[in-house]
Amino acid sequence: MAQEIERKFLVKGNFKPLAFDSIRITQGYLSSVPERIVRVRIKGDKGYLTVKGSSTGDQGMSRFEWEKEIAVSDAKELLKLCEPGIIDKTRFLVKQGVHTFEVDEFYGENQGLVMAELELQTEDEVFETPGWLGEEVTGDPRFFNSNLMKRPFTRW
Repeated sequence: MAQEIERKFLVKGNFKPLAFDSIRITQGYLSSVPERIVRVRIKGDKGYLTVKGSSTGDQGMSRFEWEKEIAVSDAKELLKLCEPGIIDKTRFLVKQGVHTFEVDEFYGENQGLVMAELELQTEDEVFETPGWLGEEVTGDPRFFNSNLMKRPFTRW
């Protein structure tokens, strides 16, 4: 079983010229209960089913994550069964030192939100901080995609 260690940040500057790749993502949630989040995602031309557990520790950086690729046709059908609210975003990949930031630009009811995620090997792993990186929001549940689906950024 995989353990995900991730930090999240708001984005305050222009990162797009530094991106080496981007992909459109649409996702919904079969379950948004924090103890067992079940996400359906279409990422480009691939589908995924992901199960996430509750965040652990004081910082909320670590949690169980299991993901399997599924047929896009299955993902489209599962999206019809999801809870109300869809997350629509473009993910940009930006290299900084030895790490790659995943920067999500949100659309629809989350328009205006741009957030960077960084997956780490350990919670105390050191990484280079780019100038466009803003406030850390790792432990703030408002910024969990499963919560942005229920209470979008434009309604704050």
